[in-house]
Amino acid sequence: MLAGKRLLISGLVTPDSIAFAVAERAQLLGADVVLTVFPRDRERALATAAQLPRAAPLYDLDVTDDGAVRDLGDALRADGLTLDGVLHAVAFAPRDALSGDLLEARPDSIGLAFQTSAVSFAALARLLADLHEGRPAAIVGLDFDAAGAWPVYNWMGVCKAALESVSRYVARDLGPRGIRSNLVAAGPLTTRAAGGIGGFDALLSAWEHGAPLRWDPADAAPVADAVCFLLSDLARAITGEILHVDGGYHAMAAPLSSPDREAVAG
Repeated sequence: MLAGKRLLISGLVTPDSIAFAVAERAQLLGADVVLTVFPRDRERALATAAQLPRAAPLYDLDVTDDGAVRDLGDALRADGLTLDGVLHAVAFAPRDALSGDLLEARPDSIGLAFQTSAVSFAALARLLADLHEGRPAAIVGLDFDAAGAWPVYNWMGVCKAALESVSRYVARDLGPRGIRSNLVAAGPLTTRAAGGIGGFDALLSAWEHGAPLRWDPADAAPVADAVCFLLSDLARAITGEILHVDGGYHAMAAPLSSPDREAVAG
């Protein structure tokens, strides 16, 4: 499904990450993969990359630094590499912007969260536009449904709403150049990033009682499959879309009763 495509997978650090699951699945589907990592996480990323089915080059990238994004583009060109797709798998918020009282978060923390989690999507889209060769291409980002306010997540939830808007505007501007922009809104997964979310267990409990399909928070494979679909030519007429991979949680109007679900499962 991805044979002949070269994909840039950002944000790879640990094997439990969605980025790793996508890189692994993309390679199995025939893609050549290029990896990026925040510089301080390089050693861990190298150990993680070694677990992929095939070797993949690893480049340092701080997505909040426009100069670093330009440098990455120059490095890829120098190595003779073009791109057919990008996974934006980067998000961060300082603790005061992620938990506690929303109104007490520091402005600089909020700004860093937006720059890392939403504005950087446009930066990677620009990189893709500069490095694709006129063939159909795609950027896909990782979302967490921002249609409503969660009991946790705070400014990161607001950043995800911004990410959804940025993706739509990228779809508008890059569509005429044959580049699609889409997001995958995943259910909660027990990744390294989830460890920084206070009250994450509340989200897991919500999915346990509210998703009509069984949701396994330790399994990123369904999300990786959806990302690979959106990066493939099978999704050639899809852009500006948010594909929910959450066991159907987003479509339910109220929690489902656990006894009924257990009876059906039995």
